[in-house]
Amino acid sequence: MSDITWEEPFCGEGNNCFRLGVDASGNGYIAVAGQEDHPITDSVSALRTLILDIKAGKADHLL
Repeated sequence: MSDITWEEPFCGEGNNCFRLGVDASGNGYIAVAGQEDHPITDSVSALRTLILDIKAGKADHLL
């Protein structure tokens, strides 16, 4: 796997922590904190779209 630069974990209540990462090849990663060896992988563009859509409220129905 590529060298991934991970952000600090984003944690909700309890132990619900996720990490976002990117690599030099333009891939984006999302993983449960502590399980970074099993990330969901897509392009940085797809990761950007996901984050912007979440911020815009498009996933609020999941809350």
